[in-house]
Amino acid sequence: MRSMSIVFRIIAVGLLLTSALVQAATITGTVTDKTTGKPAAGDTVVLVDVQAGMNEAAKATTDARGHYSLTKPGSSNYLVRVIHQGATYFIGAPEGNAAGDISVYDVAAKVDGVAIDEDVIGVVDAANGQLRMIERYAIHNSSMPPRTQWSPHTFEIVLPEGAVVDGVSAQRPGGLQTSLKLDPDGPKGHYSFNFPIQPDDGEKSTLFQLEYEVPYSGSKMTFHPQVSIPARTVWVMLPKSMTFAAGSGSVFQSAPQDPGFQTFVAKNALPGKPLEFTVSGNGSLPREDQGAQSQQAASGMGGQESGGPEAGATGSQAGAQPGGGIGTPIGTPDPLSKYKGWILGGLALLLVVAAAFLLRKPAPDAAFDAGVAPAFASPAAKSTALLNALKEELFALESEKIAGTLAPAEYAKVKAALETVLARALKRNS
Repeated sequence: MRSMSIVFRIIAVGLLLTSALVQAATITGTVTDKTTGKPAAGDTVVLVDVQAGMNEAAKATTDARGHYSLTKPGSSNYLVRVIHQGATYFIGAPEGNAAGDISVYDVAAKVDGVAIDEDVIGVVDAANGQLRMIERYAIHNSSMPPRTQWSPHTFEIVLPEGAVVDGVSAQRPGGLQTSLKLDPDGPKGHYSFNFPIQPDDGEKSTLFQLEYEVPYSGSKMTFHPQVSIPARTVWVMLPKSMTFAAGSGSVFQSAPQDPGFQTFVAKNALPGKPLEFTVSGNGSLPREDQGAQSQQAASGMGGQESGGPEAGATGSQAGAQPGGGIGTPIGTPDPLSKYKGWILGGLALLLVVAAAFLLRKPAPDAAFDAGVAPAFASPAAKSTALLNALKEELFALESEKIAGTLAPAEYAKVKAALETVLARALKRNS
């Protein structure tokens, strides 16, 4: 009997070891420095377990050929993260025998070829002694050779006097938006984004967005926008019921886009160049049929120049995605739809919309790091793309929690919604 018991134990241990070996898998890939065109040697590569609080499941260092190898210990959802010269890059962990190749760039505090393509200033609501504003910057990095601009003062902005910031986010080219803290920088009202501006990914650029409120008497308020780097266009959108007046020396011109709101544009704004406008009256941007109206606006704004204020910046970037703010994927160059999540929706609701969009209508030109399957791809490819997108969103959520930019109640609410959608996606995938 004792010998039989020993046999059973050996068999049981063997089964456990076999199960572990089945679950374990090796992820291999090459990290390439796109600035030099050479392998990135000595970079740290980390396998992050999304479902375990972003814990490190494995770690490696790239060899002289930029090659790395990680052992995936189980069937959880993982991300592969690379740290190159202090800047972080990541992809969804590849499945099967797919290679986990990652591109990185050398880092500099200031990089030639970085400029604002569009600065969109939106007066969302004027009532009850407050102006509610949303401002969004699309920043191109066309540096050659390509480099990432990054420092504690990567992108500097100046907010109106008395502004109270409600939300800040950033989005790297083709990635998901992530909530940030806006760092005070020098005189009152001066702030900086501590967020890398990576080289453009095709037509996709780096996006910064912030919400803020300023005191408003209702009679009038004068703005003095300042750009820290050259800006191709500065747009101002406000309700039809309000009045706009360009300040002395400014070059704002009316650029009607839609009957629901007013639009004005100034071109080729430079640091130190006067830029001033005054608004008066009360009102709100249209909330009904906003999607359709904003699409019309986007197709018209800057129509003579590259197709509108986001034509060179969004493409199919996933999400009105303030990465911490979870948003609806953007499939058209659409300035107002990027703000729809902030104006109309809760984060959990936006997550469901994003998931539905990815399940039913994947963007044709891969908006996520891991890639969104084209419309003609197989159902398995589409489902895998959704899973990769959800992995990255969980990564952004946990990053916000660690950074302290997300309230515990909000974190719990969004994570519950994410886990619900992830469970549905896993079920569909199986």
